[in-house]
Amino acid sequence: MDFELTEDQRLFQQTVREFAEREIAPVARHFDETEQFPRDNVAKMAELGLMGLTVPEEYGGAGAGPIEYVIAMEEISRACAAHSVIMTVNVSLVCEPILKYGTEEQKRRYLPALATGQGLGAFCLSEPASGSDAAHMQTRARHEPGCYVVNGAKNWITNGGEATLYLLFAATEPDKGARGVTAFLIDAGTPGLRPGAREHKLGIRASSTTQMFFEDCEVPESAVLGEPGQGFKIAMSTLDGGRIGIAAQAVGIGQAAIDAAVRYSAERRAFGQPIAEFEAIQWMLADMHVRIDQARLLTYRAAALKQAGKPFALEASMAKLSASEAASFAADRAVQIFGGYGYSREYPVEKLFRDARITQIYEGTSEIQRLVIARHLLKDVLPVGKRG
Repeated sequence: MDFELTEDQRLFQQTVREFAEREIAPVARHFDETEQFPRDNVAKMAELGLMGLTVPEEYGGAGAGPIEYVIAMEEISRACAAHSVIMTVNVSLVCEPILKYGTEEQKRRYLPALATGQGLGAFCLSEPASGSDAAHMQTRARHEPGCYVVNGAKNWITNGGEATLYLLFAATEPDKGARGVTAFLIDAGTPGLRPGAREHKLGIRASSTTQMFFEDCEVPESAVLGEPGQGFKIAMSTLDGGRIGIAAQAVGIGQAAIDAAVRYSAERRAFGQPIAEFEAIQWMLADMHVRIDQARLLTYRAAALKQAGKPFALEASMAKLSASEAASFAADRAVQIFGGYGYSREYPVEKLFRDARITQIYEGTSEIQRLVIARHLLKDVLPVGKRG
């Protein structure tokens, strides 16, 4: 197995790293403090091809693969995780399901704008009363002649209020549970669609997170993505790929924590020497590095399987679980190494600590990832009804 990036991938990595260090890192604290959506930087990310990274060139994208996507997510996340979550939702949660399940007309209509920064996507699955239990959503889409009428609310919608396109999942036949869910592509500005107030979050504060309300929101039958009743399958398939992106995001956060802790431990002196000379600090740095590198390898494995067209759902869950917990561990240890300064907003690690926490929750909690992994292990030895 080859763990080395190709020369082209290394050049791409360097390009994204330099962009992130030049354009994002200097303003990351400002956007975190003000909770402003970084529109100008999102436009610059689009100019670099990042907002349509895996979209084929014929639809306006960069035509890159999952490995390049992981590279970009890690590098952007090292500078600011809020920027990377804007990117990952647009690329993996909206563009990719349109590519996989959309009609040619839907692809031509939406992908060029999403890929070039003229548009922005949002993924509407979670609800006030159902997050992990997505099959029992309360949002309804009533089929009428030539259209569907949508009523309900969605929670925790990244890019909410900023997006031009909302990928919505709603129950069209509620009595069928997961088999009665349908996916819809709904343009911003459609009557009956409106965002709620922005959430004030612990971390990734520059990304816009809102509720989205659908009140007698009428959409044409042509807005259906895939087939009626196929929505839950589309959502779960999309999240499998999205988990690779969040794993890469977590690796980037964790690597930023390591970078900051290494620099600080070499500069900070105590008892007449740099604290990096103390074994206690060295052990913390070593543990941080091992955990993040383990997570990075799992993330690249999942991306490589996806790129090869092989099953990758299990590996994506393993990567997401490992990386999210490694990022939180690394950020926590970085705060400890900084000591009192780590608790101050004047230093970078408290932001990393806050940003890391969400990676254990969104796109499938750590508990859901463990459930996915365990069910895979037990699939041949337990009856379906006994798997949890």
